[in-house]
Amino acid sequence: MTQNTQQQRTTLVLGGTGKTGRRVAERLAARGRPVRIGSRSGAPPFDWEDRTTWEPVLRDAASVYLAYYPDAGFPGAADTIRAFTRTAERSGVERMVLLTGRGEEGAQRSEQAVRESGLAWTIVRSSFFAQNFSEDFLVEGVRSGAVAFPAGDVAEPFIDIEDIADVAVAALTEHGHAGRLYEVTGPRLLTFAEAIAEIAGASGRRIDYLPISPEEFASALTEHGASVGFATQLTDLLRTVLDGRNTHLADGVQRAVGREPRDFADYARDTAAGVWAS
Repeated sequence: MTQNTQQQRTTLVLGGTGKTGRRVAERLAARGRPVRIGSRSGAPPFDWEDRTTWEPVLRDAASVYLAYYPDAGFPGAADTIRAFTRTAERSGVERMVLLTGRGEEGAQRSEQAVRESGLAWTIVRSSFFAQNFSEDFLVEGVRSGAVAFPAGDVAEPFIDIEDIADVAVAALTEHGHAGRLYEVTGPRLLTFAEAIAEIAGASGRRIDYLPISPEEFASALTEHGASVGFATQLTDLLRTVLDGRNTHLADGVQRAVGREPRDFADYARDTAAGVWAS
């Protein structure tokens, strides 16, 4: 198949309405690539828990961006990803980019499920998203002026999702990324208290960081409507990845797209006038 022919075939973006998937889909569309959004509200609809939706959404797709919900490190995720990858192979998919989290044993099993396939695979293994402070479960704490989170004083190299999207799109559209694992981080380490202080400085507001126990965090999740099962799994995952194992930088952004990753200060500055001001 020529490169031009492959460009005309569809890229399926799973989680295409989510934080990373939305950005990947926008970049692909801007390049003139046909894109199909894989979500429950998509056409055709896609649901990880309903395998009858898998083949229709894969029809005529040449490549897949796979961001598993709720997390590639959750129990059972690897088995589901393995089954989906096999379905993708049978459907004629040639290339797959998998997003995972660093320091997660469950996510490494999900990675292996894709590695074992016959697809041209690329793995993007990510540190903690900067956008969790503006587009996910920490945003309300930022807005209210008190972020309660079970991270203690551990340091994290927060990654800007814009960098993840650039890496994923390069892997989906360019040669030379097959069989590569890109571990992506920001350019420096920050404790959660330091990150929140940078957000406070950029937004001109007082925002406190309140370190809490994992148990307190799980209780808060259930009080806000999360199921006990989800709260337990997320808390267990956070307890693992925030134990210090990820307190180091990686060069995945540099290797994939040839530039330095975006700094957290740039993210905080560019976000301050938007969601945190409301």
